[in-house]
Amino acid sequence: MVNDGQPAENRVRRHGRTLAGALWFPALFFFGFLVCYLLPFHSPAPHHVEVAVSPPAAAQSLTREFAAQAPGSFDLVAAPDAAAVRRMVLDRQVVAGYSATGTGGDLYVAQAGGAELEQVVSTAFTPVAARSGPGGHGGELRTIDLVPAAGGDQTGTGLFYLSLPWNLVPYIVVMMLGRASLTRRGKLLTLIGAGAFISVAGYYIGRAVNVVPDQPLAMVYAFLSTQAVAWVTYGLVPYARRFLPGAGVLLFVLLSIPSSGGAIPAQLLPGFFRFLNPVMPLGNLVDALRAVFYFHDHGLLRPTLVLCAWLVAGAGLVAAGARRERRWRTAGATRPALSGRVRAADGAPVAGASVTVLDPRGNQLVRTRTDDDGRYAAAGLPEAPLAVVLLAPGHAPGAAQVVIRPGHPAHQDFALGPQPATSPAPG
Repeated sequence: MVNDGQPAENRVRRHGRTLAGALWFPALFFFGFLVCYLLPFHSPAPHHVEVAVSPPAAAQSLTREFAAQAPGSFDLVAAPDAAAVRRMVLDRQVVAGYSATGTGGDLYVAQAGGAELEQVVSTAFTPVAARSGPGGHGGELRTIDLVPAAGGDQTGTGLFYLSLPWNLVPYIVVMMLGRASLTRRGKLLTLIGAGAFISVAGYYIGRAVNVVPDQPLAMVYAFLSTQAVAWVTYGLVPYARRFLPGAGVLLFVLLSIPSSGGAIPAQLLPGFFRFLNPVMPLGNLVDALRAVFYFHDHGLLRPTLVLCAWLVAGAGLVAAGARRERRWRTAGATRPALSGRVRAADGAPVAGASVTVLDPRGNQLVRTRTDDDGRYAAAGLPEAPLAVVLLAPGHAPGAAQVVIRPGHPAHQDFALGPQPATSPAPG
């Protein structure tokens, strides 16, 4: 049985921390997908779906009926006639419209706004139309699709799947740039170039498979979305550090995708995800693209402002991180970034020990010696994993790895054992 000299309780704690550090990210995925995907998608139901109804008398009657049978499901808006109902659907004031006729009713829908929403409204108004026929029965519901989706998007979700790369790839690019030896400016230029490329390439691929109509303005919103995600993610680097992958997944996968209204319309989601829909980047991108492609730019102002707000927030985080790093480097020129104390096995301080700090490539950065109290300090060290090597006459050498972070001086103590005895050379 191996005994490393540590009490069993300490070994258990150390192994527990190691496991927690290795498994927190998979655990985030597991529980995040259960909560953020299974919960909102397993049983979609209408919540405050706005429907225009004409004539006004029918709107009043149906409002009372729906309030009694399905409270909170539909918000009915009175319209004077069928022409007004059509106009309200086309202007995105409502998601659908119903006009009572002598033989049933006409249901005006926009498939491009979400096929599932169309089915929910049709199911709700089919019995209404049946009661509107001659003698109060036998009426039929005639569905009129005012805004059909593109020919290659029969399910109405193609636009959503086209938008996913514009939401996820910028986050992945930031993750991959973390190990690149580029300056901050070089990384930001890379994010801009990558965003421009995937915006143009994605749009023309979508056009090639007829998932979206020909509206080049969509590329501007795709690019705006890529930069919003990329700059926010990059701006979080100095603050989230090793938790950055989890923060990005939480924001742009677990919260943004279910609340986007692309796979399932926002009106069919639980309250928390309906609240996130007008806030998260992907939901606003989907909404903006629907406005550009299908609704003659109606309803474009809000997603434009929200996406710009995310980009401004990202730029603010990047600027704050840059100022923080400059302050840390200025202070680091005189203030120790690494300090510690060297003791012998019996606890006595080891004076005059040589302390060498090496960068990840093994290059020497700093060499210093411990004082009479066994203390040492090193300033001006870069932000990176560094190796600290300790040599003291009469003692076994020591080594440790430390990570220097802005504003967080590292501390590393050493306890040196006696120098190992050497076997005499054979005579």
